[in-house]
Amino acid sequence: MRSTIDAPPLPDAALARLGAALKAAGYRFTTVTPATHERVNRRPGNALGRSLTDVLGWSRPFHPGALPDEVVTLLDAAGALRRDGDVWSSMIRVSSYDGELFVHSAFPPDAPDAVFFGPDTHRTVDAALAHLAGQAVVPERIADVGTGSGAVAVAVAKRVPQAEVLAVDVNPTAVRYARVNAALAGTANVEARRSDLLADVPGEFDLIISNPPFMIDPECRAYRDGGGPHGHDLPMAVIGAAVHRLASGGSLVLFSGTGITDGRDPLLAAAADRLSGTSLRWTYREVDPDVYSENLDGPAYAHAERIALAVLTATRTQGDH
Repeated sequence: MRSTIDAPPLPDAALARLGAALKAAGYRFTTVTPATHERVNRRPGNALGRSLTDVLGWSRPFHPGALPDEVVTLLDAAGALRRDGDVWSSMIRVSSYDGELFVHSAFPPDAPDAVFFGPDTHRTVDAALAHLAGQAVVPERIADVGTGSGAVAVAVAKRVPQAEVLAVDVNPTAVRYARVNAALAGTANVEARRSDLLADVPGEFDLIISNPPFMIDPECRAYRDGGGPHGHDLPMAVIGAAVHRLASGGSLVLFSGTGITDGRDPLLAAAADRLSGTSLRWTYREVDPDVYSENLDGPAYAHAERIALAVLTATRTQGDH
């Protein structure tokens, strides 16, 4: 198929046009964990990409002519095409979820500004929507802290189109992708902004949602490393921001994880200590007892018997501040 593009568009416009073209083509791809991704790509016959999902989902290199010309032109215009002789590769992936498409970083997401999307994105959306469904009052102002691809902000904004939804991230690449993805989804009530947690945005919020990095990562990758000896520095910083920035009756939904040692949950202990004496009522629920087990083989989790996922929900009592 020959390209019908007359002039190279600006990078963000190119990504938006690429997303629109993929939607029109019925593109779908479910992004898996990095461990699964690596295993599948190691299979015989999976070294090179021959289709849109091979290249834009599985991040397989490809030869010229494997993809439609228009897709290659848009990748190039967006600054997302890497050429190494006659072997090319995409620097982005595109995932489908909740009826929408989301641009994020290619596999492996090792760059300092990598933007992650995966199963935890789905889990965070599920937790946020479950919380929304149980609320008697619709939130008017919502923040998705550490938005990444913007998938959580978009999913919430679709359910409460009258709300102002801020998708904030300290990573400029994440802000860029979130802005493009919100436009692709048609969620005009999402505003993507650069902010270190909530430090660079004003006001209070009726709902704060966050899935911050929570792993102990020896490579200190920004999308993955939660900081501190347990990977809890960022989750705890999000809790601290919520203590100060939730409006009366407002809630925090925090999706996070922790290494469990001898049956002890250090994230639960740290959260209980931080929330003690505040006006926030909170619950903590382990939602998956055993994930990312490949990390137990490394020194970072040599102390842990398992890695668990949890959802913490904290609500400021109506009338308190």
